[in-house]
Amino acid sequence: MEQYRVLLVDDEEDIRVGISRKMDWEGLGFSLVGEAENGQDALELAETLQPDVVLTDIKMPFMDGLELCRILTERLPASKFVVFSGFDDFEYAKQAIQMNVSEYILKPINAPELTAVLERIHGQLDRERTERRDAEQLRQRYEESLPLLRNLFLSRLLDGHVPRERMAELAQRYDVELGGGDLVAALLHVGAADQSELTALLVQQLLEEHLHPAGCVCRPFPYNESVALVVSLESEGAVYELIAQLNRVCALAESYLHLTLTAGVGAPVPAPEDLPRSADGARSALEYRGMVGRGQAIYIGDLEPDGGARLMFTESDEQELTSALKLGGDEELRAVLDRLTDKLRPSGLSPAQWQLFFLELLTCLLKVAREADLDTESVFGAGFTGLMKATDFDSPEALEEWCLDKCLRIRTQLRNRRTDSAGRAVERAKDFIHAHYGESTLSVEALCEHLHLSPAYFSTLFKRETGMSFTAYVTVVRMEAAAAALRNTEDKTYLIARRCGYEDPNYFSYVFKRHFGMSPTKFRSG
Repeated sequence: MEQYRVLLVDDEEDIRVGISRKMDWEGLGFSLVGEAENGQDALELAETLQPDVVLTDIKMPFMDGLELCRILTERLPASKFVVFSGFDDFEYAKQAIQMNVSEYILKPINAPELTAVLERIHGQLDRERTERRDAEQLRQRYEESLPLLRNLFLSRLLDGHVPRERMAELAQRYDVELGGGDLVAALLHVGAADQSELTALLVQQLLEEHLHPAGCVCRPFPYNESVALVVSLESEGAVYELIAQLNRVCALAESYLHLTLTAGVGAPVPAPEDLPRSADGARSALEYRGMVGRGQAIYIGDLEPDGGARLMFTESDEQELTSALKLGGDEELRAVLDRLTDKLRPSGLSPAQWQLFFLELLTCLLKVAREADLDTESVFGAGFTGLMKATDFDSPEALEEWCLDKCLRIRTQLRNRRTDSAGRAVERAKDFIHAHYGESTLSVEALCEHLHLSPAYFSTLFKRETGMSFTAYVTVVRMEAAAAALRNTEDKTYLIARRCGYEDPNYFSYVFKRHFGMSPTKFRSG
C-alpha cells in the first residue's frame, strides 16, 4: 500500500498526542510526518514536508484551520484536508466545503471514525493517481481532443516556419486565437529519469486540466517529444499569473505523476511572427534550471532583461555555445569550440566559407557580450572594431584558441555581472524589509512588485544569497526591533508588537518567546 504523508495541526497537545499514538498509520497506508500547534507553524512546516493530507482543528490561535486550508489549497493543490471542531456549527461545515475540505469531524474524535475517514481519503488519492497514470485512457483523450493539424501549426509557429501572410488564415482554420494582446511561448522539460514514450501525454493532460491563469488563454501541444505552450496575455501583468500557475502545475506533476517538471517561460512578444523569439527565451530559461532549480517555472525576464533573445547561429550551435558561455566550465567550453572548429577542418572549403563561418561566430560572441552590456574592449581588446578576417589565423586551432580566450573573458564578466545583479536585488529587498517591517501587510508579493521580480524566482534567489527564507528574515528583523524597543523604551508590549508588524499581541509574544527563549516581559526585566 502506498504511504501518504500526513500533517497534524491542533493547539491542544493532548489531542495531538492521542491521535498520533492511537492511529495505526502504517497499516492505513499513511506516515505522520509532522505536527504543529497553530496555523502559522503549520504553514512553515507544509512548505518543507509537502503533506498529502492535513488534519487540522478549526479553533486555533493566530490562524484558524479554515484559513490554513484556504492558503494550503493554493500552495498544495493535490492535498486533502480534514477539519475537526468542538462546535456543531453548520456555518463551519459550509465554510469547510468552500475551502475544498474533504471531511469534517466533530470532537471528541474517536479512532474508528478517523480510521474510516483516512481509509476513504486513501482511496481517493489512489484513484486520482491511477486515473492520471492510465496511459490508454490518456492516449484516447489526446487523440480525440487535440487535432494533429492544430498541433503541427503551433509547432511550426514556434519554429518560425509559418509564412506571415498566411498566419491569420491558418489560425482561423485551426481555431487558434492569436490577436488582442501580447503572446508568450513556454516550454516544458521533464527530468531525464522520468522520460517515457507517454510522458508528454501525461504532462499535456495535466496542463489542460489545471492550467487556467487569470488573464491568459493557454494552448498546450506536443512539441519536440515534450510539450509547449502558446499563451495569449490579456493584460500586462498576466505573465506573472502564468508563472504562478505553472509553478502550481509543476507541484501537481511531482505529486500526481512523480515527474520533475520544469517550465521555461519566454518574454512576451507583440505579434505571432515574433513567437520564435519568445521560444528562444524559453529555451534559454530552461538552460538555467541547473542553477535556479528544477521542478518550477523559470521566467527569462527574471534572468535576462532582454528576455533571452539571441542571434541564431544555427539552432544547435547557438544553443551549445551560449549555454557553455553562461553556465559551462572550461572543459565544456573548449569541447563546444572543438565541435564548432571541426567544421572548418574538411578540405575543399573556400576562403569565403571560412570568412562567413568566422563572422557568424564572432557576431554571436558580440551579441552575447552586448546583450549583457559587457565592456567589449575588455573582451576583444582596445580599439576593437569587429573588422577581422578568418585569414588572420593560420589554422582552425589558432582560431579556436582566439575564440576560447574571448569566451573565457565573456563568461567571467557574465558571472560577475550576474553575481552583482543578484546581490543588488537582495540588498534592495533587505532595504525594503527594514523600511516596511512595521507593516502587518508586508508580504513577498508586495516586495516582488517593488523589485519587479516574480515571487518564485525571488524566493530562490533570496534564500541562496542570505541562507534564510523571506519569512524567516522578516521575523529576525522584527524581533531585533522588538528587542531594541524593550531595552530602550517603557512602551507597552502591545504597542511594540504593533510597531513591529504584529496586530495580535499574543502571537507577537509567542514568536518572541520562540525566537529568544523567553517572554517579552522577562526579556525586559532581565
